[in-house]
Amino acid sequence: MNRKVAVAGVALSDVGRVDNKNAYELMAQASRRALAEAGLSPSDVDGLASTGQGTLPPTDVGEYLGLKPRWIDSTSVGGASWEVMLAHATDAIAAGHADVVLLTYGSTARADLRKGLRTANINWGSRGPLQWDAPYGHTLISKYAMAARRHMYQYGTTIEQLAEVAVSARFNAKDNPEAYYRDPITIDDVVSGPMIADPFTKLHCCIRSDGGAAVVLVAEDRVKDLKSDPVWVLGTGEATSHMLTSQWDDVTIGPASVTGPLAFSRAGLKPSDVDVAEIYDAFTYMLLLTMEDLGFCEKGEGGKFVESGALRLGGPLPTNTDGGGLSACHPGQRGLFLIVEAARQLRGQSGPRQVPDAKIACVSGTGGWFCSSGTVLLGSEEP
Repeated sequence: MNRKVAVAGVALSDVGRVDNKNAYELMAQASRRALAEAGLSPSDVDGLASTGQGTLPPTDVGEYLGLKPRWIDSTSVGGASWEVMLAHATDAIAAGHADVVLLTYGSTARADLRKGLRTANINWGSRGPLQWDAPYGHTLISKYAMAARRHMYQYGTTIEQLAEVAVSARFNAKDNPEAYYRDPITIDDVVSGPMIADPFTKLHCCIRSDGGAAVVLVAEDRVKDLKSDPVWVLGTGEATSHMLTSQWDDVTIGPASVTGPLAFSRAGLKPSDVDVAEIYDAFTYMLLLTMEDLGFCEKGEGGKFVESGALRLGGPLPTNTDGGGLSACHPGQRGLFLIVEAARQLRGQSGPRQVPDAKIACVSGTGGWFCSSGTVLLGSEEP
């Protein structure tokens, strides 16, 4: 079989400040909403993908949701997991291993921090490969900060250009009622904020929020039964790069330099065909480098590209139209939220933040410290 695959339903749970639900409740809420949007029921679901929470995902998630899937995935490569699992699910549906696959995620990262259940300073242990980095105090943010400094040195990228990524995200968030922060910010606000890890001040870093998301994928023969307009999967790419920062060949090149060309080639598209982009932005440098790696600008030109206002609604390439992880939401892992926003844009459901006549969306997730990447091309028209 070689069936086409479509996004049938997308939804968010309650997002932002959620103190009265746990991660499983958020997953269930988002999943019910996504299935309802598609006009499907839990009994239609025969595939399940989930990771990032619980003991044995997706087994525990399936039990909580009352599902007994015949196809499962729990790929865990950080923030890119959801784009990678979408690629796996697309292949499974195309091959006939499943007909309806639910991708679901929930996290109470903000609430857990307030309750003292987790730490904000992430440094993944001293066992395995990371034991060789741990003695040097490499937290997650410091890995990104060092890489950003190299890009600034090598290509002349300025701190003001990096700051524009955060300012653009907040500009887009103003029209999203679900965004955590909506008040406008300036370049000076970003640059003059409290230092977190040189050169990153607070506003260079993603927010902490709560929330869940769900996406329903279906085979082409199920599209006629849907309540919502389908969004088609056109091409995907997945790759890993490194675990140790010391083993990263070039900190100015990320794994999206592999997944981008793969996804575009498989979709028969090029970067200039893209109308809207949803790109993982845990830190400003993450987005800037990914834009270069995906081919939206030349290597080393990311600073000038974002400085031009290209990322803003009304710009040449509206990016993170909901406000992104820097302003809208970032509940632990954000990859699935990117897919939800892309589908809404291609359906014309984004209200005042809608990109006019959006037909092609590029979604790209990054995991770890540029350790992994998953890129997906989605379209409003059947391929």
